[in-house]
This record gives sequence, C-alpha cells and structure tokens, in this order.
Amino acid sequence: MSYGDLAEFAAQTVNHLNTMGIGREDRIAVILPNGPELAAAFVGIAAGASVAPLNPAFREDEFSAYFADLAVKTVVVEKRTSSAARTVARRRGIAVLEVETDPQRPAGWFRLFDERQRHDTAARGGTAESSDEALVLHTSGTTSRPKIVPLTQRNLLHSARNVQAVLQLRTDDIGLNIMPLFHIHGLVASLLASLSAGAAVVCAPAFDPLKFYRWFSEAKPTWFTGVPTMHQAILARAPHNQSVVAATRLRFIRSCSSALPSKIADDLEQLFQCPVIEAYGMTEAAHQIACNPLPPKRRKIGTVGVPAGPEVCVLDEWHRPAGLHQVGEIVIRGSNVFSGYANNREANANSFVEGWFRTGDLGFVDQDGYLTVTARSKEIIIRGGEKIAPREIDEILHAHPAIEQALAFALPHPTLGEDVAAVVVLKDGAQASEYEIRSFVGARLAKFKVPRCILFRSEIPKNATGKPQRISLAKTLGLL
Repeated sequence: MSYGDLAEFAAQTVNHLNTMGIGREDRIAVILPNGPELAAAFVGIAAGASVAPLNPAFREDEFSAYFADLAVKTVVVEKRTSSAARTVARRRGIAVLEVETDPQRPAGWFRLFDERQRHDTAARGGTAESSDEALVLHTSGTTSRPKIVPLTQRNLLHSARNVQAVLQLRTDDIGLNIMPLFHIHGLVASLLASLSAGAAVVCAPAFDPLKFYRWFSEAKPTWFTGVPTMHQAILARAPHNQSVVAATRLRFIRSCSSALPSKIADDLEQLFQCPVIEAYGMTEAAHQIACNPLPPKRRKIGTVGVPAGPEVCVLDEWHRPAGLHQVGEIVIRGSNVFSGYANNREANANSFVEGWFRTGDLGFVDQDGYLTVTARSKEIIIRGGEKIAPREIDEILHAHPAIEQALAFALPHPTLGEDVAAVVVLKDGAQASEYEIRSFVGARLAKFKVPRCILFRSEIPKNATGKPQRISLAKTLGLL
C-alpha cells in the first residue's frame, strides 16, 4: 500500500464512520489479527475516532469487562467469522462493523460493512484534531485492575517522531513488525515511527520464531524492534538459518518493553553484525522515554540510553532531584506523555508530582547522562529488610552457559516477608541442577540475593505481548 493509497483509505474510512454517526473521540474497539489490515484499521479509524485495539485471544468475560470499562460505541471484527468479541457486542447491544478485504486491492485495504445498515450524523465529524483522543489502552496489569490510558493525536505524533529521530529512520528503511499491534510498542515504535519517516513497514502475523527467518528473507528489513523474549527465540533458531543471517542488511536491532540481558544483546550483535539499541518506554508516555543512540554516538549496553523525547528526572524519596548514580524514582513530562488516567481520580492523585508523571520505575543517571532502570518499584523483592532488584539476578542467571531464559521473582516467606525465587529454561540438550545454579549465582552475588527456590520449566509464562509478568509469577506457577 502506498502513502497515497493510505491517505485515500483513511479519508474514506472517516467519511464512512461519520455517515454511521461515529465521530471524533467516539471509542471503537478493534479486534483483528495482527497484520496489514490491523495496521490500516488503526491509521484509518484513528484519523477520525478513538481506537481501542484489543487482543483477539480474549475470552467473553474479558471482552465484556473491557467493552464496559471503555464505553465503546462500536466493535470492529473480521467478516464471516464467529468470535467472542462479536458475541459479547451483540449481547450488550453494541454495533458491530465487519472488515471485508479484497485481494485485488492494496495490502491492508478493506471495506467496513455495517450489519445494521445505519445512517446517522456524527456529533463531531471530520478529521481528528491534535487534542482529540486517538488511542485508548489499558495498563499491562501491575495492579489488580488495569487503568485506562487515553492518548491524544499529539501524544502519538510526538512519540512517533521521537522514535524516528533517535533511530534516524529514512525513506529507504524497511521495518519488519513482529510486535502485536494492540500494544503501544508495535503501534508507535514500529508502525507510526516508520510512517513518520516515510519509510516502509511490513506487518507480519503474530510472532512465530519458526517463520521469522522466512519473513526476514522475503521482507529484507533494515531494522526491527521486539521484546527480549522474541530476541531470545530468534537467537535460538539462528543455527538453522545461517544463509538468511549471512544475507542480512540490518542497520540495527531495537529492544524495548522489558529489560534486555546483556548476554542476549551481545549474542544478537555478534550474530547480525549490527548494533543492538535498547530503549525504555511505557504506555503512559505513548511508548518511548529513553533510548541508546546509534553509532558513532556511544551506546551503553545495560542502560536504556539517554532521554529521547520527554524530559526525564530521577527523584529521591523527598521528591528532590537525585545525585549521579543515586537510585530514585524515574519521573517524566513532555508532549508525548498523557495527561492522566480516565475515570480514576485516586490513581491520578498518586501518579503525578509537581507536574511530573511518576513511572513507578527505579533507576539512576550516570555521569554521561545515561539512564539505568534498576527495577519496577512494585517488583523490588524485600527480604528481611534487604531490597533486592530482580533484574540483577536475571543478568547473572543469563550468564550461566546452560540457561536459555531466566526470571527472578518474589516468593512469600513466613518470617522474612519475601524470598527470592527464579524460573529457568535450559538450552536444548543442556543440564544443570538447582544446586549448581545457586552456586553459580552465589559466587557472583551476595548470599541474600541467591534464589532459594529454582523452578525448571519448558517456557516462562508471558502475557499477550510477550512480556513475563514478574509480579504475578508465583501465583501463575502455582506456588501460592
């Protein structure tokens, strides 16, 4: 699909929605599989309404809760397919629009079919303005009830431009999107940043390490962005795809959304012979907060780089700027940062301090201005009064030659409050005992940081975006 095609498609989509009484800031739940149709749906619908992209894998109870929470006006689904979203929408009396594709038209193009054949006038029609809500997402669930994050056209535009600028994206770049497009990482860092640069983006289906190298060979991307678990899976399949790797033309690889172990970064750089750029972002910032720069500027593996868009500050416990290398809470402000959670006065009161948004992450800035994220404040393990950053333990576990993946987490303890546990996935054919792994960690970290419990699994449980949920891991693994 060309840029001209996309502009025409977006204008037609907005006009079509307006004739059905749907206009600016009306929320539309979009439930489509990953791929070009979902990408085009986001761009086209967000041009004149607010998009709430939801995971198609949700069950009826989840869709029912999200539809009610978001007060969606319409639901967009695939034509001629049964789904939990369609069932719930009809039950709740929410209008359903179907996506009908045409293989003769450009990639991503579709026609919206209204089963009710409505004809109405939108209260606020036309193309959205910069202050209008364009996207609404939920937080990833570090609390029992995810919070609603509304993002404006301005938030998204500035964040996309921030990503485009720090990655120096050009019109001849090709990005391979392997991130889910119901997640801020995929929507902004991969899709909108590419469009901001006038570059190309290839939208793959849901990430599949068995198909990645085929997509890679066909698309010939110059870059891609993903989460560490994706990078681990790509590395694991590399020995079977040496010819594809040898033909690579990657300028760089980007990693974001959770901490990237330095061992994985080193292995990726050695495999693809290009720099690995670690970034730091969150939904409330319309994704990007900080990022390592591309060469010839210095990148520091283990850090998330320098501020890349918003202002970033580290505050101590009295809300004063922390000194160099002093750990404190990371706070942000800027044109890409949202203005507050929807319908949640209590969360907003706790989330902002003197105009800064409190990320809930802990970190420090070094003498060169590079930011290191040490932990989520809610992920910190407090063992008998000692504060332990689980990421530090992750780094050591990943350095063990037999370990493919690892994640440290808190386990309740009757006298210490919390103790350290870890779940590990061993490499194919590798062997290691719990005693051996504990000894390996104990030789490198203080005794109180050594996991008292190590679980061996074939995979680490993850959420729909490929991120392990450290806070709920003990419950997920059946330890509570």
